[in-house]
Amino acid sequence: MFEFFTDRARQAVVRSQDEAIALGHDFIGTEHILLGLIGTGGSTAGDVLREQGVELTRAREEAVRILEAAGVVATGGQHAKDALSSIGIDVEEIQRRADDTFGPGAFQYPRPAYTPHAKKALEHTLHEARALGHEKFGTEHILLGLLAAGEGRGLEVLAALAVDPAGLRRAVLTKVAGEAP
Repeated sequence: MFEFFTDRARQAVVRSQDEAIALGHDFIGTEHILLGLIGTGGSTAGDVLREQGVELTRAREEAVRILEAAGVVATGGQHAKDALSSIGIDVEEIQRRADDTFGPGAFQYPRPAYTPHAKKALEHTLHEARALGHEKFGTEHILLGLLAAGEGRGLEVLAALAVDPAGLRRAVLTKVAGEAP
């Protein structure tokens, strides 16, 4: 599926993974996808979100607040590291060797998995792109997919920032229509 994404959309997906890892989460939720979209410069979704007053630092703070209120703790993948350690695998040593060989940060373990809500949002990305007659999936389609999924903590973050999902959807569609050749 990711082969159909534009370069900016792929950057946003990678940024969502990076956000999850940086926050110590062993999952990628809609909140991380939203953060990835906001943080991807020169992207349609990022531009529209910023025009709607959504700022990355504030959105990240709200995501953390919402997750903590729901009892989600940042484990940094400690459960997976502990499981490997119990069978004699030293993840920290692997990390050191990978850093020495490939450069700092080249090896990240565990790689976060997508939550069911995030998967649903990405599935809606495909539907949104097709509905607009687009063959490639851009950041605008990811944002529209997140909104169309209708659930997930990404929407809770937007609500906490007083962003109306219907108004955001209209703003994205308006921007996309203005960019059409």
